[in-house]
Amino acid sequence: MNQPLLNTLPPDEVDVGMQRAEEAEVDEMWSFVGKKNAPRWLWHAIDPHTGKVLAYGLGRHTDEAFLQLQALLEPLGITRYHTDYWGAYIRHLDPEEHHPGKHNTQQIEREHLPLRMRIKRLTRKTNCCSRWSCP
Repeated sequence: MNQPLLNTLPPDEVDVGMQRAEEAEVDEMWSFVGKKNAPRWLWHAIDPHTGKVLAYGLGRHTDEAFLQLQALLEPLGITRYHTDYWGAYIRHLDPEEHHPGKHNTQQIEREHLPLRMRIKRLTRKTNCCSRWSCP
């Protein structure tokens, strides 16, 4: 049986009022289900101007999972992607549309901590640092 790499809601089951977006910040967040050797990734894209989630999915850390997320974003007409330097982004986004760099993804990276705090499955054992690892 051939299962999709990303688990998403079918578009006909979601009533969000399709909006256009010129830019998207795209990132993935790692977690695990049951044991650490079974990692899962939350893939999501947000509008950097409004902070609204444009698309998301759960899957593995593969090029195919990113391509499925990109297909979900295609109807929005995005012309500029802000990402980190992960290889799938570099391989599958046009250089004219792709703007990698940590300062371009600050808003979406900032969303990871509240997600981990609110969703119990994503929490870590601690949310602190030792006095030696903090500035």
